[in-house]
Amino acid sequence: MKVFKALRVIFTLIGVGMLAGAFFAYQHTASFLETATAKQGVVTDLVLSRSSSSNVYYPVVRFEYDQGQMSEFRSSSGTSPASYDRGEVVTVLYTPGDLNSARIDGFFSLWGAGLIVGSIGAVFFLMGAGMFIVPAVTGARAARLRKNGQLVQSRFQGVEKNTGLEMNGQNPFRIVCQWQNPLTSDVHVFRSDNLWFDPSDHIAGDHVPVYINPSNPKRYWVDTSFLPKIA
Repeated sequence: MKVFKALRVIFTLIGVGMLAGAFFAYQHTASFLETATAKQGVVTDLVLSRSSSSNVYYPVVRFEYDQGQMSEFRSSSGTSPASYDRGEVVTVLYTPGDLNSARIDGFFSLWGAGLIVGSIGAVFFLMGAGMFIVPAVTGARAARLRKNGQLVQSRFQGVEKNTGLEMNGQNPFRIVCQWQNPLTSDVHVFRSDNLWFDPSDHIAGDHVPVYINPSNPKRYWVDTSFLPKIA
């Protein structure tokens, strides 16, 4: 649980930080476009950057920024495969007096960095926020069932590991129990919320209390308040 609580805070903070970075990148590019000067340039070379997973090509562009004065820059945005060919004519945008600001007038060259950072940040934020929201929703549902639901005594069947969830190399446990509806004779199988310790030794009797929605027993909450708390 300590790892879970730490991860949800870390993921949320990383997500917020990256989303803020993406917003500032957007603002910077938008401000740059308001004052940028456009010139024609030519792709003179494609610089290859190799990695274990892919090859990325960075275009080198030469352009005339003043009468007869030439400048050359390597784009900070690379793609695989290459987005440009040698000898291809492109539009170059730059801030007058600052040749280091030169960029190719293309969607990825202008917005790519912010888009990537924002997308990754959104994933981290949603993961972190989900770790806050899911327990809160589960707790609210349990509170409603304790207040308005019907208490039934289900028969204890055993303890299983939830292999669909893993954290810090461990899977949580769930209590499995079942109850037969006396009105319909249907058998309902209930599973508790995730428990980060094996509760087998702490289940003394054959029955486990479960709160159900009488009109829809598929909505239920297994009451594990009788179990000891993790120190």
